[in-house]
Amino acid sequence: MSDRRGEKIGWTYGWLGGFIWVGALAAVFFFQTRWIHGFAGLILLGAAISAIVLLAPWRHPSVPYGKLLIVPYGLFFASVAWAVWAFGGLKAAGMDWWSLLWLIPLLIPFGTLSKRCWNDSKAGAENN
Repeated sequence: MSDRRGEKIGWTYGWLGGFIWVGALAAVFFFQTRWIHGFAGLILLGAAISAIVLLAPWRHPSVPYGKLLIVPYGLFFASVAWAVWAFGGLKAAGMDWWSLLWLIPLLIPFGTLSKRCWNDSKAGAENN
């Protein structure tokens, strides 16, 4: 019987890896005495860690992944907006709104996993 440890590690550490830059950037802002930007980053990081743990698919086995992904993705995009704001906006970085099109491929899991649930793989795991 498999406890699906690899999937749990993938969810947890994959999302944590996706948010580690927020903590690092918040630390940089604290060293620069940009307290508001630093605290905003820590709040986002705390919310992200909470969402990763509380919305883990094995805690809600019958809820489709698409619904579980909404909050972590929302926090990820909020983190991008926070970083853009902290650096003075898109114009200050020499970018415009078109520069954010690279974020579109990040939405692929909504198309590929949106209807799948944690319980959907249970039968396959028991046969191994």
